Amino acid sequence: MTARKYKTLLTNKYKNRQVWQKPLPGDILSTLPGTIIEVEVQEGEEVQEGQLLLIHEAMKMFNRIVAPVTGKVISVGVKEGDKIGKNHLMVKIEPK
Repeated sequence: MTARKYKTLLTNKYKNRQVWQKPLPGDILSTLPGTIIEVEVQEGEEVQEGQLLLIHEAMKMFNRIVAPVTGKVISVGVKEGDKIGKNHLMVKIEPK
């Protein structure tokens, strides 16, 4: 093995990427693009941790999205039949 040194350069794609930020505890973001099948909550409704909020179909799988915290639903950013992309804000909950 030789004692060569290599200089690694960052690509433009890497430099221009969106920097990851930790979501707030009450923000429910989609992890995969898909379709909203069923919405179980409305704005202003009180929800408990673990309560079903909506059903999201992605890659032919039905994903049950549940409340991560107990609180009040501030906004619902989807309705049944909506096609959404990755990192779409589906529901916002104000934690108690």
